[in-house]
Amino acid sequence: MEKIAWVTDSTCGLSEDFIKEHNIYVLPMIVNINDISYREDVEISKEEVYALLKQFGEGAKTSQPAYGEFVELYERLEKDYDKAIAIHASSALTGTYQSSVSAAKMYEDISVEVIDAKVGSFALGQMIRKGLKMASEGAAYDAIVKQLRYHADHLEMYLLPQSLDQMRKSGRVSTTQSVFANLLNINLILKFVDGKIIIDDKIRSKKKAVRYLFQVIEDAYKTGELKELGIMHAGAKEKAEAWKQELIGMFENLKIQVEPLVPVAGVHTGHGTMAISWLKE
Repeated sequence: MEKIAWVTDSTCGLSEDFIKEHNIYVLPMIVNINDISYREDVEISKEEVYALLKQFGEGAKTSQPAYGEFVELYERLEKDYDKAIAIHASSALTGTYQSSVSAAKMYEDISVEVIDAKVGSFALGQMIRKGLKMASEGAAYDAIVKQLRYHADHLEMYLLPQSLDQMRKSGRVSTTQSVFANLLNINLILKFVDGKIIIDDKIRSKKKAVRYLFQVIEDAYKTGELKELGIMHAGAKEKAEAWKQELIGMFENLKIQVEPLVPVAGVHTGHGTMAISWLKE
């Protein structure tokens, strides 16, 4: 039986216990806050990132793992595994995917499929969960890879940023857009489309913006494509739990998971940002 290694990065949103239980190899993203760099989930937790972001948010940045870490990892995996499946955050937002592809090509004794998840956080983690389940049920390597690539093209993720100023500082929106939106109290709804973040809508109040997202959820639920929803938050767990309870009251058969938004997204959208995501069934 082929021995398959599972590789990802810290944008996967998976718990430490799940990672250890399934022996998943996770490369940590780098978060820089207040001129100090931390390896995500190694030197700092996501909750600690957002506590610092609330205090020292201006100028916060994220960066991908060093290329040498990918090389060292695949060198180790080549000795113990026949094949590997690596799933990384959107290649449009980080160079992690390309670094993984380049490093994997250096080793001929292990076959590696590197998948661009075109997203991060809950949906990426769900892809890994589904892939592991297929493997445990005896699915062939090629079938697992094919299914995961399908999921990458059939998922949804929306964000309701808390801070347009932080998005301006990180280059995600222009100064003109930020000033104009703040003056008119406009809330941007962001959406992942083919790995890129676009402005899906502009709404005048936060309450209406939340209702917009709830309507998106309702529409997806009615079509049958939404079975399990991820609610993510940038340091706003109480708000996320309140959303969960309200949605449970609306859709009793909907599975809902609350987790911190991965900092690679939260750092650029600000403390208090909310997000929703799911894999289409």
